[in-house]
Amino acid sequence: MTTSPDSPTPGNRSTLAGTPPSPPPFPKPLRPLLARGRDEEHRAATPLELFFDLCFVVAVAQAGAELVHAVAEGHPGEGVLNYAMLFFALFWAWVNFSWFSSAYDNDDALYRVVTLIQIAGVLVFAAGVSKAFQDHDFLLIWLGYLIMRIALASQWLRAARAATGAERATALRYATGVVLCQIGWSGLLFLPEGGRSWLFLVMAVAEMSVPVIAERAYTTAWHPHHISERYGLFTIIVLGETIAAATVAVKSGIDEHDALDELLPIAAGGLLIVFAAWWIYFVVPIHGRLESNRQAFLWGYGHYVILGSAAAIGAGIEVAVEHAVGKTHVSTWAASAAVTVPTALYLITVWALHSRYFKVGLAQQLVLPVSALAVLASTFAGRWAVLVAGLVTAATVATGTTLTARMTRRAAAA
Repeated sequence: MTTSPDSPTPGNRSTLAGTPPSPPPFPKPLRPLLARGRDEEHRAATPLELFFDLCFVVAVAQAGAELVHAVAEGHPGEGVLNYAMLFFALFWAWVNFSWFSSAYDNDDALYRVVTLIQIAGVLVFAAGVSKAFQDHDFLLIWLGYLIMRIALASQWLRAARAATGAERATALRYATGVVLCQIGWSGLLFLPEGGRSWLFLVMAVAEMSVPVIAERAYTTAWHPHHISERYGLFTIIVLGETIAAATVAVKSGIDEHDALDELLPIAAGGLLIVFAAWWIYFVVPIHGRLESNRQAFLWGYGHYVILGSAAAIGAGIEVAVEHAVGKTHVSTWAASAAVTVPTALYLITVWALHSRYFKVGLAQQLVLPVSALAVLASTFAGRWAVLVAGLVTAATVATGTTLTARMTRRAAAA
């Protein structure tokens, strides 16, 4: 018996009117962990990566809350040092996962399970933040980091198993470097307090050296657009956490102290700062500049300052709120600096890492550096410091937009 082209055979059944197409074949639960293409089109963050980021913010929020407590109690130096150390550990674990997933994410069952184990490590890490800040007990911090790093090393070993030649050697160097660095971090459990800051410096350099050494003969297949999107999404999430923390602080101040007049300038200024921070970061597309490891690593490493300062802005706003209602042991100047210093640091770092590459002429180049100086100067505006800083950042956005529009009109008229 013969069939016509319109007969409902397995090969053409989906072409019949009213018949839904056959579902795609279900992928195998276990697949080789092969490198993805750097020129892959429509490469975007996956739901698993977004979930990973959201869980990371739990730990970021814990670190920010402890920074608020330390500054409000009059221990800003110790608080900032602890915050810098803990935030680096979080940042570096996130960076390692993000760059690995950009090159090797095959989204099979084993990959998902290992990623969920890394998330569990983040939650253990978050549970230990308070003890690290208050009691200098780093056991849970070390344990959470250990869970994350073992999971990451296993992913690199899995990638090495499916690779050959220089790619396999690179994957093995990554796995070895991750394990050796984790052994080094064990010193946090045994060294006296005075030696921990030095250990942090040594291990931070060692951690950042691993990718440079591992990729000296082979560049992993990270995707420039995907990487820039991942960093951008994490920046958005951190800024969102900043808004959430500031909102809770303002609400608490109003509910407990009926201090709307004192808190309204802080709330308005803080909101302007965060809105401007978002605008300034996303005004230019950066993925086109991430062409080599040298460019990408410098840009990626520098986000330690961008993300750390973005999260610290929220902590600073909380300090300013607590000072306004009389709950801190710091001066007005110190409470103001808790907002203005991280804001200025954010502005100058965003300019240094990518905004300056898209600015034409001296006027455009000076906008963010001058704004950073003006934000620092607003520290001396007393109880109006946060509002003044917010107005400065809003003016920064307006100035940058105006200069760009003028340049565009001139180019069109030429």
